[in-house]
Amino acid sequence: MAIEATVSSPGPSELPAPARKDFYWVRSFVAGGVAGCCAKTTIAPLDRVKILLQGQNPHYKHLGVFAALRAVPKKEGFLGLYKGNGAMMVRVFPYGAIQFMSFERYKKMLRKKFGISGHVHRLMAGSMAGITAVICTYPLDVVRVRLAFQFKGEHRYSGIIHAFKTIYRTEGGFSGFYRGLTPTIIGMAPYAGFSFFTFGTLKSVGLAHAPGLLGKPSSDNPEVLVLKTHVNLLCGGIAGAIAQTISYPLDVARRRMQLGGSLPDSDRCLSLSKTLKHVYVQYGIRRGLYRGLSINYIRCIPSQAVAFTTYELMRQVLYLN
Repeated sequence: MAIEATVSSPGPSELPAPARKDFYWVRSFVAGGVAGCCAKTTIAPLDRVKILLQGQNPHYKHLGVFAALRAVPKKEGFLGLYKGNGAMMVRVFPYGAIQFMSFERYKKMLRKKFGISGHVHRLMAGSMAGITAVICTYPLDVVRVRLAFQFKGEHRYSGIIHAFKTIYRTEGGFSGFYRGLTPTIIGMAPYAGFSFFTFGTLKSVGLAHAPGLLGKPSSDNPEVLVLKTHVNLLCGGIAGAIAQTISYPLDVARRRMQLGGSLPDSDRCLSLSKTLKHVYVQYGIRRGLYRGLSINYIRCIPSQAVAFTTYELMRQVLYLN
């Protein structure tokens, strides 16, 4: 995702030894994983409340976003805001790692094998990377959502391992871990695609038209120009807001399908179309399909801002430019 620019710099032979391409994909994997973990840790309390609101949790369904943020610590203690966060970190590291690493690979593949370049290949590569990461880590996401949806004193699952065993035993084996996969993939394609597309476009346009104001030489390779930190944060936040707005109804459907037996109306949420129709008929657009959207804006902007900024920083730390 680096944008090359010609500046006065040392030649390739003068670059540090780690700048060589040995273990490039391993370092890329680590960079993406760290970026994902930093981003999700930043917004973990907001993520918990979003799940509670989307799933119409009986203890919080009458509350709004900020009221729920105040109510959770009162009812479940401060750590209640981080319920399911352990499972989330187990999922987020490989998810972020696979997504960022595969984005770089898909981008090169589209350019070299299919001759697709420019803004379009960012959109396509981002969508493909998001889908790849989802398929690889989906069971961990299902477990994380189940743990986050629980209320103190009403635990069905005692932990990550117990949740895995219970879902496997009571919900049809491995198929229980992939409930809601279809809407997730359908929702992830536009979300990841527009996220990478928006960030990459803002970055390339910014560095092309105002390199001195918005950019600086990369610390690992001065021949490559990167965005300044505060500009990275801004571009990442804008990318997250646009991507979430487009894909949010599908995210609501995905969460309800993932919650499965945890919801009293789970029999009406067996497919994407049925779930969307049920939510629309039962709750409407604002209180159903877009319920929790305000917290999604609050959480997606800092999340994507931190993710892209951390990844760009890790690329420099691990000599990926």
